[in-house]
Amino acid sequence: MACTDNAMRALFLLALVCAAHAGKDEKESSSAPAKEGGDAKAASGPGGSFDITKLGASGNGKTDSTKAVQEAWTSACGGTGKQTILIPKGDYLVGPLNFTGPCKGDVTIQVDGNLLATTDLSQYKGNWIEILRVDNLVITGKGTLDGQGPAVWSKNSCAKKYDCKILPNSLVLDFVNNGEVSGITLLNAKFFHMNVFQCKDMLIKDVTVTAPGDSPNTDGIHMGDSSGVTIVNTVIGVGDDCISIGPGTSKVNITGVTCGPGHGISIGSLGRYKDEKDVTDINVKDCTLKKTSNGLRIKAYEDAASVLTASKIHYENIKMEDSANPIIIDMKYCPNKICTASGASKVTVKDVSFKNVTGTSSSPEAVSLLCSDKIPCTGVTMDNVKVEYSGTNNKTMAVCKNAKGSATGCLKELACL
Repeated sequence: MACTDNAMRALFLLALVCAAHAGKDEKESSSAPAKEGGDAKAASGPGGSFDITKLGASGNGKTDSTKAVQEAWTSACGGTGKQTILIPKGDYLVGPLNFTGPCKGDVTIQVDGNLLATTDLSQYKGNWIEILRVDNLVITGKGTLDGQGPAVWSKNSCAKKYDCKILPNSLVLDFVNNGEVSGITLLNAKFFHMNVFQCKDMLIKDVTVTAPGDSPNTDGIHMGDSSGVTIVNTVIGVGDDCISIGPGTSKVNITGVTCGPGHGISIGSLGRYKDEKDVTDINVKDCTLKKTSNGLRIKAYEDAASVLTASKIHYENIKMEDSANPIIIDMKYCPNKICTASGASKVTVKDVSFKNVTGTSSSPEAVSLLCSDKIPCTGVTMDNVKVEYSGTNNKTMAVCKNAKGSATGCLKELACL
């Protein structure tokens, strides 16, 4: 992709880095050369179907099948009408894949087998599977995109320095419109599992995202500068945010998501870089958070470099199961102590509602509204918020600073507005 696109995404990802945990030692991956690919015409079946095994891919988990998968994309993207790339059952070792459009037709990637990302970091110039400027894309199936992160997590230095080297994300969708990702599993990404950047009208449904709770920076689904993103019936357990919503994002609907382990469902962080755009019209409903380190979180830097607003945010029918910080607005977010504590906030948070948020909290503070004294949070409403501390050594409590709004039908301990 163009250098400007890479630069935008690099700045964007740096803004979202959270505290990292220790990984495991790097292991070597097998990199036996692929056999010569087959003829794309021979691989094509009725309706424009390209089977990667007929282009030379081997499902033994050891032979490098990158060339075959890349050739399948080139042929499918160049075909008119409905085109399908078939990844049959088996384990296919592949390096970086660049699926660039625009395509002549509509491409479906049918993932029935497992793609295994090489652990040789020298092969990556950026991400693992990067899809750029493709409309009407479908990625579906019961297979797995395995980032093989445990082999390289020890190379993640983001807990020590903010300008750390970013490891490859697993699935990156840039400038994709009217796309769908359904049914697949994303496993053990080296960094983010899925990154959605400058996309419109994306549907993510029935997806499973899995990594250990202590894996560094393994966000489940991150989005930024995108609109019309819908996430439905998805299960996410990772080492960072289950879902993170970055600057410039609007019209997001998240329904039926189970999150945990992880850092919760987050908006932000906001304000790290100049020229960030507003976040608005975010709806999160019918979700369950299990033993997460945060629940429903909005986070912004106190020394924000951008003037922006987060507004029209609605949470409804959310169940907490021993999650820490179930409801938190943190306008003093500062990972790795890189901020100016007395910075002048430029982020506005307004019109945020929490309705029917129930369950248990692993932290005494079930509600934390930590807003800026310079720009207070306004229009915050809590309706039937009943989350109780599950421990015995303290009591359920709420902390509200510089937050204006109302509370009705809540536990009396939480009615701090």
